[in-house]
This record gives sequence, C-alpha cells and structure tokens, in this order.
Amino acid sequence: MFNQSISSRALRLLVVDDDPDTRTLLTFLFELDGAEIITAASAEEALKIMSFFKPDILISDIYLPHEDGYSLLLKVKNLEAKRGRKIPAIAVTASDLDEDHKRALLVGYDVCRCKPIDLDELSFLVSRLARLEQYA
Repeated sequence: MFNQSISSRALRLLVVDDDPDTRTLLTFLFELDGAEIITAASAEEALKIMSFFKPDILISDIYLPHEDGYSLLLKVKNLEAKRGRKIPAIAVTASDLDEDHKRALLVGYDVCRCKPIDLDELSFLVSRLARLEQYA
C-alpha cells in the first residue's frame, strides 16, 4: 500500500530515539533506500549533531531522557530558521494518547505515529515529506 522508495533523492535523515534497536532498524531501513542517516539517543546529542549535519528530515521519539521531543523540535526549528531552512519532522511515540499526538502537531511535527512503527508507512511518509520540501 505504501510501497514507495525514497531512493530517487539521497536524503539526509536525523533519527532521535533512546532505544538502540529502533535506531538500528531505522538506519538499516533508510540506508537500503540510499539515505544518509545519523542517529542520536537524546535531544542533547541531536542538537550537537545539528551543528555539523543538516538533515532534510527529523524523525524523533517524543519521550526522550532529560529533554523531550517537543522541546527538541522547538530548538531544531529555531536553529533551522536562523539558517534560512525549514525541516519537516515526524514524531514517533509509544503513547497512544490523543493529547500527545495533538501536542506533537501543535509544536510543529508534520506527522505523529505510534510505535510499533509500520516501516512501509514511515518510508512513504519520509518520501512524501521530502517531495513536499522540494517544492517549498
């Protein structure tokens, strides 16, 4: 249903998740499609990475240690605005509470999905956001 590859464009992705298995899985998935991917286990680590890596898309867990994904996205959006860029972002969370999903969208995530993540759908969403960003 969502079978659409992102390989038509070499994307740069930043994945932020405190679960090492999730980081490994998403790295494997997107590298197969030709994306350049860097992962971080925390918001602090992600912000350090943003100083030298300019991702096309951010994929972040909401519940991270020490600083949540809401705060991370606000900082990333501020940093990207200073660079004259806008970064599409996908929130992922184990929470199925409507409040968490609504808050994610309110702070600026383009999409919010529950874990476990449907990998075909996630690949489709990344592809769709990348295409929209090309025309922005």
